[in-house]
Amino acid sequence: MQIDKLRGKQLDQLFDAILSLKDREECYKFFDDIATMSEVHAIAQRLQVAKMLTEGHTYTFIEDETNASTATISRVRRCINYGSDGYKIVLDRMLDNDE
Repeated sequence: MQIDKLRGKQLDQLFDAILSLKDREECYKFFDDIATMSEVHAIAQRLQVAKMLTEGHTYTFIEDETNASTATISRVRRCINYGSDGYKIVLDRMLDNDE
């Protein structure tokens, strides 16, 4: 995992903080304080791209719908195919919650 290079007390603290959030409104408040709007937008966009890729949409369609660059779409595709299954875990759980 690439993130292992950052593993340590500070990152543990960040993840513990995120895990302590109780609802969507608390997430809005925390991310409003901790990240720029561009950073939050980029993360949200990547998740949407991952969802659309796993649904079988084309790069062109995803680019049109999300305004993500083909470089971003390719990077997300690479993570889906060769990453740590983080997108899969989250997308599967989101799908389970929709049912």
